[in-house]
Amino acid sequence: MNQPDHEFPDESRTIRPHAGESIEDTRNWPGLALVAVGLVLLALTLTAAGYGFAGWAVIAGALCGVCLLGGIGIVVAEHRRVKAR
Repeated sequence: MNQPDHEFPDESRTIRPHAGESIEDTRNWPGLALVAVGLVLLALTLTAAGYGFAGWAVIAGALCGVCLLGGIGIVVAEHRRVKAR
């Protein structure tokens, strides 16, 4: 009996991302690392603000925003590049 060739995931008939797509693509890793650093900086920002270190809170908050926006931007750009291919 002749069975058609199947590829997993079925990328020819679906536009939805599959589980682990971001981690499989090594070009996403810098973006994911920036998001992780941004989350750590968010914790540092909240800690510094809680202890009254306003200067450090502002610095960490600015760096947090840059890292989170940059990381998300890299991941989204790579996702769009893969889908356009």
